Amino acid sequence: MSSTDSFAGTTPTAAAPTYPSLRAAALPLLALCLAFFVEMVDNTLLSIALPTIGRDLGSGTTALQWVTGAYSLTFGGLLLTAGAAADRLGRRRVLLVGLAAFGAISAAVVLVSSSGELIALRAALGLAAAAMAPVTMSLVFRLFDDEKLRMRAITVVMIVGMSGFVLGPLLGGTALAHVSWQWLLLVNAPIAAIAWLGVRYGVPADHPDGLTRDPLDLPGAAWTVAAMGLGCYTLTSGVEHGWTSWPTVACALGAVLAAVGFVRRERRTAHPMLDLGLFASGPVRGAAITQVASSIAMASVLFALVLHFQYAYGWGPVRAGLANLPLILTMLAATPVAERLALRWGHRVACLVGAALLALALAGMALSVEHGYVAIAVSLVVLTVGLRIVMTICAVALVTAMPHDRTSIGAALNDTAQEVGTSLGTAVVGTAIATLVTTTLPAGTWSTALVASYFGGERTTFLVLAVVVGAIATYGALSLTGSRATDDH
Repeated sequence: MSSTDSFAGTTPTAAAPTYPSLRAAALPLLALCLAFFVEMVDNTLLSIALPTIGRDLGSGTTALQWVTGAYSLTFGGLLLTAGAAADRLGRRRVLLVGLAAFGAISAAVVLVSSSGELIALRAALGLAAAAMAPVTMSLVFRLFDDEKLRMRAITVVMIVGMSGFVLGPLLGGTALAHVSWQWLLLVNAPIAAIAWLGVRYGVPADHPDGLTRDPLDLPGAAWTVAAMGLGCYTLTSGVEHGWTSWPTVACALGAVLAAVGFVRRERRTAHPMLDLGLFASGPVRGAAITQVASSIAMASVLFALVLHFQYAYGWGPVRAGLANLPLILTMLAATPVAERLALRWGHRVACLVGAALLALALAGMALSVEHGYVAIAVSLVVLTVGLRIVMTICAVALVTAMPHDRTSIGAALNDTAQEVGTSLGTAVVGTAIATLVTTTLPAGTWSTALVASYFGGERTTFLVLAVVVGAIATYGALSLTGSRATDDH
């Protein structure tokens, strides 16, 4: 099967038009970029406001961890279900529903008055966003027949999306200087509305022949959500109740049983949500594993540094947001690096380079926490180059390895891997800080002893993550092929 035949919308029976250049596809591409941006920026927009939210709502480290993690949890848990639904109901239709829900739920933040309500709202936002991310990437691939144009288009969308991810703290910090933290979510409503209009009038509807008629695997979706939810809560329960307490042990066993149930379901059902046989393919298996590792690295660093800058350094939200500029600038400057490495050395070697940079950056971060911002910024630059390499190559390798009527589930698998890593990274750092430092974030300036304790906790956490992330990313990269093209079939 040729690479051209491997995408929805490129078979002779699919009537959706394709475009000869990025300029010709400017309107639909802009709409899809905006949809991806609003979903990605919401991942980190609140991160800079965590101390403010903690003081306003009386939240401790565990609650703040769940303000961040609830979004990632429902997002990651339902991505595969949303991708499977889009391949059956229509990709544009599912994206429009997701955008409408995302805007409406964001507007409901004006009713929030407790950390529990905010966590519930964030979980609902994650559900809506799950209908957006994989569909966006799938529709981008469908806009073009030419492989090079697809590579460039996905790079454009990823730059916009990742810019939103790293711009979130900066935008949030700037806004907090003038408005309350609720506005950080409320602003999503008009952005989602604009994206909805752009998709509705700029992106053509799916042709029925480009969709699959297999029924949805709802039991498989339930097993997925249960496994992820119980797995992440196990980490929190360990701190609150003890690692050998019955709630912690029960959650851990429940997570394992749910994962086993999902695997058994997918192997036995005639119409699985995720064909596990796809993981026999090196690009699918390797890309998913490496994406998990890269997201663990990014989420752990962002979550830890939010507290580091505002509590240990005593910086305000705007200054803390500006401290993320190395990520933003490097994300843009490193865009050509991944493609050049892939063309010269192939996907496997390029991702091995990215894996080494991730491990090096985390080790550097462990050594930098007590040596000021400049040392931290250098590690951020190294981390971002590694992320850019891994995320670009793995996204292309994974999605292009999927059958033509499963592009949404392929994109969903890519995003699921990233969100699993994000949820794990946030949970691990939040749990480590609560275990090694404190379970309650004191108001006002931290004492010298507490700052020193926090630095020690960061150092230990980053050193452990350097080993774990490096090992996982290296294993995943070795499963990729040596292809220098964008097609890993």
